[in-house]
Amino acid sequence: MRALLPLALLLSFPAAHAQTLLPLDSRPATRVLPALIAGLRGAPVQVPPAGLLGNATTGADPAALEAWLQAQPTTGPLIAALDALAYGGLVQSRTSPLSAEAALARLTPLRTWQGRTGQPVYAFITLPREPDATNRARNLAVVRAVMGWAREGRLKELHVTWDDALPGSPAPGEGAALAQEAPANVRVYPGADEVLSLLAARALAPEAATVRLEYSDPAAAQAVMKYEGIPLTQSALNHAQGAGFTVVEGGRADLTLYVYSGGDPRRAALRVSALLRQGPVAVADVAQVNLGNTRFWGDLRTLRQHANLRALAAWGTPGNNLGSALAHAKLSLRGADPLRQDALLAREFANDVIYSAQVRARLRALIPEAQLSTPEGQAALKQAAEGFFPLRMGNTYTLDDAELPWGRSFEWDFTLEQQEDRK
Repeated sequence: MRALLPLALLLSFPAAHAQTLLPLDSRPATRVLPALIAGLRGAPVQVPPAGLLGNATTGADPAALEAWLQAQPTTGPLIAALDALAYGGLVQSRTSPLSAEAALARLTPLRTWQGRTGQPVYAFITLPREPDATNRARNLAVVRAVMGWAREGRLKELHVTWDDALPGSPAPGEGAALAQEAPANVRVYPGADEVLSLLAARALAPEAATVRLEYSDPAAAQAVMKYEGIPLTQSALNHAQGAGFTVVEGGRADLTLYVYSGGDPRRAALRVSALLRQGPVAVADVAQVNLGNTRFWGDLRTLRQHANLRALAAWGTPGNNLGSALAHAKLSLRGADPLRQDALLAREFANDVIYSAQVRARLRALIPEAQLSTPEGQAALKQAAEGFFPLRMGNTYTLDDAELPWGRSFEWDFTLEQQEDRK
């Protein structure tokens, strides 16, 4: 048996030219997925152990996280979520009692990194969601300060993103105001969990590439999205540019991003199959939040085309899915290790389609949410996942292990095992 290139394997390479990732928190979507995307071309990736990062109830220990950072090689870029060090994580950024001065003091290692090491820093920071945010003025002050660091050249690139903007949220207005004063190396747009992956693509795949955007339901793509406060078409443009793509309207492109935004799922699957005969394709399924469309993906699987995609995403909000699919695709276009590419595509399918659209519902039917952290919850997870594996992509994968790292059904972490080819 060969493992699905787990995160531990990515960290086992020599330190030369290592890239260091500082994730937003310990969730698989923010820690494991960006590291696997960053490692597609075989370069070593340094990422903190999950225990050093924040979770739903406890923020990261800034001193321990700083010590980990100081121990990393300085032969490659630092790609960092500033909220992790400033506040302890995304959840804590909304409610932390820290002053702006104290939060900025925690960010000193990142502010001085480029000058001390000669290596670039690609970073992002979020505007918190409502109604959870308790001190928006403090968060805005910190954002403006780090925008100043970008203006001074201490950060090579900074993305300022806003998290889960429900109707009435002040974040889109705050973002618009910040964009007016932002220097050229600062981007402002809706996003959070996907942004570390976008920055990895920006830093590690800087070569020029073009993308064409196509929607299964163009009319639905014009609507303002619930969690971002902007139309889907604008979000797709933001994320494409954030990954380093140039968007083209017609003609050939290096990549087609097919956005499943609703409509007939069978027709959409047939269209993806046709597009794959023309060139590389990635798919972002955004028709529902946190839920892949089983009919659409089932038809793609029947056509054996799911394994031919450059990337797929259906796990989160529209922005989450657009960003992670584009980041993965950007790194896959030139020089990706084929085993890593197939393994990552298998992980995306297992998480975004099998778990989000099928296993999660079974799990919730088997056991109450409050009991998921118990041994009974672990047994229920394994029971719910039975029958969906082995999974065939280019290679065939079995489910080796699975857990609920935050003790809730929203996300799982898991290991796939690649089966040996039988002659």
